[in-house]
Amino acid sequence: MCGRFTLRTRLDELLQLYSIETQLEWEPRFNIAPSQSIAVVRNNPNSDERELTMLRWGLIPSWAKDIRIGHRLINARAETLASKPSFRMAFKSRRCLVLADGFYEWKQAGKNKQPYFIHMADNRPFVFAGLWERWAKSQPAIESCTIITTTSNAIVASIHDRMPVILSGEAAMQWLDRMIEERRGRESNTCPKCEQRKTVICLHCGGKREIC
Repeated sequence: MCGRFTLRTRLDELLQLYSIETQLEWEPRFNIAPSQSIAVVRNNPNSDERELTMLRWGLIPSWAKDIRIGHRLINARAETLASKPSFRMAFKSRRCLVLADGFYEWKQAGKNKQPYFIHMADNRPFVFAGLWERWAKSQPAIESCTIITTTSNAIVASIHDRMPVILSGEAAMQWLDRMIEERRGRESNTCPKCEQRKTVICLHCGGKREIC
């Protein structure tokens, strides 16, 4: 899972990296926690232009009766995004990139838990795959998000069995594409044995592989 992360990178570096502009106030953050506002890149829902904005961490589905549900939805398992009622609509059309440059994970050591700070070797920023929603039952409406998790890679597996989905380069831009589901279906190949589409886009790298 992902319950704490950091964003220490200067704003001008992030803006240059993602070719966006913003008037947001900025300061380094070393221990970002659930329910706080976090920086995300998304397609503006009105103009479809890419933007940097702040969303509440802990997704509140549009149908929820109480915002407290967000405390349970800070993470979303990649394996069930398309089927879980809390995430399936956002998975289709409300995707985002959560800006980060490190995250914390805790390893059970007997009765205690040992914290680990996980980051790139050169400390460069990266993004988590995320989803966002708009909850209109309050004034003003609340926009919130969740961080998608997957099975840990070889580096993180010794600490925890889950980790955030980290995207880079083209994979990150593909994740933001509203039409990715339509394009995935159009480009998929059909297996001659079972006549089912079998092309999978990997959440880790955005690459395609064929399975049967």
